[in-house]
Amino acid sequence: MEIIDNRRSIRKYKDTPVSDELIQKLIRSAHLAPSGHNTQPWHFIIVNDNNIKEEISKVSHNQKWMLTAPFFMVCIADIRSRIKDSEDLYIDEESSMFELKKTIRDTAISIQHMVLEAEDNGLGTCWVAWYKQSELRPVLGIPNDKFVVGIITVGYPDENPNPRPRKNIDDIVHLNKW
Repeated sequence: MEIIDNRRSIRKYKDTPVSDELIQKLIRSAHLAPSGHNTQPWHFIIVNDNNIKEEISKVSHNQKWMLTAPFFMVCIADIRSRIKDSEDLYIDEESSMFELKKTIRDTAISIQHMVLEAEDNGLGTCWVAWYKQSELRPVLGIPNDKFVVGIITVGYPDENPNPRPRKNIDDIVHLNKW
């Protein structure tokens, strides 16, 4: 609970590199996440090239704070883990396919594993999702049948934000029925 309780979205990072060993640990934690029918639909692109980070920041509504992070982990859901027989498949924010929702759900679980592992290892993260698939995919060469679930900025925190207000538990918990 302490890791969950202490985790915050970090938007300012120290200029300290993260070791390859620690990056592999984050990937391993995401790799161990559960998924429906064990499809494991996730893919990850580690971005530490400053020019590519800048392009990602631009298509993410020009969020310059992202550039303080030593690297980004771009987390992608692969619908091909569930739909294999369709040749031309284009997905984006408007797609309503139930199979896409399942791959996004499973990839989100893997991302949360990674984020908590980062916190446990003294790293800060922020889950960025303010971009359009059609603008972000070309920056990274991501095919049109893949869906970017999140860009996770990762590094050693250079800030300590206060906890955000939470809803009252009695307002979100129901017993047996709504």
